[in-house]
Amino acid sequence: MSKAFAISIIQTLRQQGFQAYLVGGCVRDLLLKREPADYDIATSATPAKVMEILPDTYAVGAQFGVVLVPLPEEQRGSDENVLQKSHAVEVATFRSDLGYSDGRRPDEVRFSEDPREDVVRRDFTINGMLLDPFVGGTTGEVLDFVAGREDLEAGIIRTIGDPERRFAEDKLRMLRAVRFAARFEYAIEAETLAAIQRLAQGIQVVSRERVRDELTKMLTEGHARRAFLLLDESGLLREVLPEISLMKGVEQPSEFHPEGDVFVHTLLLLENLPHPCSAALAWGALLHDVGKPATFRAAPDRIRFDGHVGVGVKIAEEICRRLRFSSDDTEQVLALVDNHMRFGHVTRMKESTLKKFLRMPGFDEHLALHRADSLASHGNLSTYQLIQKKLAEIPPAEIRPAALVTGDDLIAAGYAPGPRFREILEAVEDAQLEGRLLSRDQALEFVEREFPL
Repeated sequence: MSKAFAISIIQTLRQQGFQAYLVGGCVRDLLLKREPADYDIATSATPAKVMEILPDTYAVGAQFGVVLVPLPEEQRGSDENVLQKSHAVEVATFRSDLGYSDGRRPDEVRFSEDPREDVVRRDFTINGMLLDPFVGGTTGEVLDFVAGREDLEAGIIRTIGDPERRFAEDKLRMLRAVRFAARFEYAIEAETLAAIQRLAQGIQVVSRERVRDELTKMLTEGHARRAFLLLDESGLLREVLPEISLMKGVEQPSEFHPEGDVFVHTLLLLENLPHPCSAALAWGALLHDVGKPATFRAAPDRIRFDGHVGVGVKIAEEICRRLRFSSDDTEQVLALVDNHMRFGHVTRMKESTLKKFLRMPGFDEHLALHRADSLASHGNLSTYQLIQKKLAEIPPAEIRPAALVTGDDLIAAGYAPGPRFREILEAVEDAQLEGRLLSRDQALEFVEREFPL
């Protein structure tokens, strides 16, 4: 996103006699010397005036005073979606909000010409600062009516005004407090945290999609372990992911997991994920052992979790359904949970089984999960290193070779279509992957010998 483009919008609005400032997260990030992901502007101009002054705009929430101004085509590419936040500047009219009966959106807004009125309705002090880019030299002048700069320097997440009121207005703000505290490694101010603990159950009224998106950000922004510790401390974890809360205190055999219980192990694993990583990998990592609490058994020899993978797949599927994941993400999350224990069998796999394992869709994520899983427990990366070696040594054409025999070939040879076809074709493929069959003729001879008519 171009800061210069955002500033040009401010300049245009001011030339028409309106107040306009950078506001919110972009001001926070600029003060932290971070590159903002996007830029927001607050102005005294009404949405109608903004759209009149800047005709190439989209009213995405005009009743709430919000208009999107897309980047010029040459900066975003003609095929980019202009309504994506990263490809547009959000311009919002100064306002005060009246009532939040649904716990998300104001029942009514009143436009204002006073930036102070606009700031005091926002969520956290560090997100409540305005920046005038034309005053104060290269950095601009900060207008701070809520002591946001002080909290930014002290490393504190604090609501603007009464925390219970702020969270009642939009209950998702409770999750956002946790996410910001984790991302910036800040503390949640005592009254703010206490309010979350009192109101945590209210998160249930927030749409599952919004909850999912906040949790995904926590998992993928590089501070997932701290985020989930804060979710637990705040009481939100048992409300949004009770299945993860159940991991606490579930002991593991010390010879395989010297680090501690299932919850401790899972959070350490999240810390070892590559950054950035996909949402599917992050969720697969979070849920890889979700079946352990239900299968815990203190056997005479050691603690066991018989069948935890199958149970875990079912629980993960329910979580993905509840949080309305896409079908593609759900498929990969479940595959990650379902296959994470197979790495323990790699050294005993037949060549054909190993090659099929290596060609699983998204195998790089399976391998990344295995590496993080190992680092979060015994620390032994020998299997990870062996697989890296195999991937370097085996040409892709040998991992996924062209079929030597097809169903049409079997029909031509006199075999009737039916369940036996699959058995024959799999046997041929296994022999091919193991280097025992090199040509079509060899494969047909193999079929005639091993599967006589």
